[in-house]
Amino acid sequence: MDLFSDFEQEPSLNGMYYERSTNRFVSFVLGRRYFEISFWECLGDKAWKEKLKRERAID
Repeated sequence: MDLFSDFEQEPSLNGMYYERSTNRFVSFVLGRRYFEISFWECLGDKAWKEKLKRERAID
């Protein structure tokens, strides 16, 4: 008997995300925070950073 069969699990985060609350880019590996970096320290070009802010923002 599986007690958690009806429990919906949210998919774990993987990759780079923009965290609105801290105004930083954060990297997640298997749902765990790996590192974070500010907008200005991030080495990606401006277009990539803006796209990431729009499409992969978390709170």
